[in-house]
Amino acid sequence: MACGHRNGMQVRIACFQNCYGPQGTWRGGREKAPAAICRKEAEVEDGGTIEVWGDGTAIRSYTYVDDMVKGIYLLMHSDLEGPVNIGCPEYVSMDELVHSLVEASGKTIHIRHIEGPVRVQSRNFSNTRIYTTGWQAKYLLKDGIAQTYPWIESQVRKR
Repeated sequence: MACGHRNGMQVRIACFQNCYGPQGTWRGGREKAPAAICRKEAEVEDGGTIEVWGDGTAIRSYTYVDDMVKGIYLLMHSDLEGPVNIGCPEYVSMDELVHSLVEASGKTIHIRHIEGPVRVQSRNFSNTRIYTTGWQAKYLLKDGIAQTYPWIESQVRKR
């Protein structure tokens, strides 16, 4: 922002809310929760158990990559300046995330809650500014997971 002020140029900053989708990072510790849970479910047998950090009540919002790209495009072609949040307005608990993945995988999965870095319980994230461009998230979590899980499962099988 300071550089923009000094040089008389418009600055747009896209602030992302937990982007996920096929072709994304799915292992190695830097992946977002949807990808990590997809990987865990792909690795476990039907009827198996996966570990989830915390008690499963932490609330998050996850934005499918196609929605994110559309938001970036609209932001860059808008008159908005400064930081603009781009995120899906659907908020789910970690346990709800796992249950969405169970639907996509078709498996019966059990959850074992373990100690781990949960950080904040929930975040507030306003999309009001990006909505002025006409942007709306098209993918709810169950729709994005239905696209993401098969891709991550295929990656797990290739290993």
